[in-house]
Amino acid sequence: MDKLLIHGGTPLFGEVDISGAKNAALPILCACLLTAEPLHLRNVPQLNDISTMLRLIAQMGVEVTMDGSDGLILDSRGLNNPVAPYDMVKTMRASIMVLGPLVARCGEARVSLPGGCAIGARPVDQHIKGLQAMGAEILVEQGYVHATVKRLKGARIITDMVTVTGTENLMMAAVLADGETIIENAAREPEVVDLANCLNAMGARVAGAGTDHIVIQGVELLHGATHSIMPDRIETGTYLCAAAVTGGNIRLTNTSATYLDSVVVKLLETGCEVTAESNVISLKAPPRLKAVSVRTSPYPGFPTDMQAQFMAINSVADGTAVIRETIFENRFMHAVELIRLGADIKIDASNATVTGVPHLDGATVMATDLRASASLVIAGLVAQGETLIERIYHLDRGYERIEEKLTRLGASVRRVR
Repeated sequence: MDKLLIHGGTPLFGEVDISGAKNAALPILCACLLTAEPLHLRNVPQLNDISTMLRLIAQMGVEVTMDGSDGLILDSRGLNNPVAPYDMVKTMRASIMVLGPLVARCGEARVSLPGGCAIGARPVDQHIKGLQAMGAEILVEQGYVHATVKRLKGARIITDMVTVTGTENLMMAAVLADGETIIENAAREPEVVDLANCLNAMGARVAGAGTDHIVIQGVELLHGATHSIMPDRIETGTYLCAAAVTGGNIRLTNTSATYLDSVVVKLLETGCEVTAESNVISLKAPPRLKAVSVRTSPYPGFPTDMQAQFMAINSVADGTAVIRETIFENRFMHAVELIRLGADIKIDASNATVTGVPHLDGATVMATDLRASASLVIAGLVAQGETLIERIYHLDRGYERIEEKLTRLGASVRRVR
């Protein structure tokens, strides 16, 4: 199992490209199931989660063709097996998003209840309730969701909570439904908008994406299209945090500050200088950061996927900060590992109080989930001595060529196999 060895203490300087967004690419890969014509995608990141999703849809009958270094052509005219088996989806919760497209196009789907990061309960009941409202008959038995319907009917769906994957799943199901579907309390994340843009390019009629009220007029068929995946805002934020904590000065290209307002505001509060141009973000760090408190919330609030990275920042910042996690109830597991590096962190239910220390010391730590592993990388970059991060398969799920990019910025990072 791969590990990451980091020799800390070097400020990050230079320029790197940001990859396409994992959380946008995954539902868009599922969108290919909605049409018998080819879907051409660009700016697709090379990640373990992407590979898992491609294997999943390939066994359903989708022909997957690489098109250059970051392009894919997905042809699902041969779709003949609307099943997502447990052994293929147990490591990735996003696999549930094949459910809506399969039911919409095939009238049937059998999808295993998914696995993924152990960061708390992320129930799929909102997906099921929405499909039932659209007329699907659903049985949950032996760990599988089995859905059948002659044709989905438009419906008004009010989700009990804001759910990104739920919004995306129901949106994909609704594009081929008979009549109008309205999703209330919809997720507003930019990745939802990117999916809607792709669906509309395929002939769908989706309006209101980016608000909590999405209206979909169902159509008979979708056609092929070409779409470029949006930049990864979480990868962008992670590299900004890495530069900030090391006292660096970096320039990130092929990205945008448009979707990062809440993160940029907090980085400015730490004392960093952040400037944004067209498709470029630059950050210059001060001699020492100021501690900043954050509270996670659905977009456009502070993203839960950046909480761990800011805990690493606050570990060496001047002052004390309180981090409140409101999205997932079990997303402070990285705190124990940061404490192994010398951080001063106290956990009380959904609140973490972080008091900055003069320095961290390298040690062996273990990644527990995707974003937790990013926080350990950030901490390792600023820690004195060597930090060895174990179980970095979590990291490979969401960060493309991270050791290569960090090395390009001057860090001492090496993958140990």
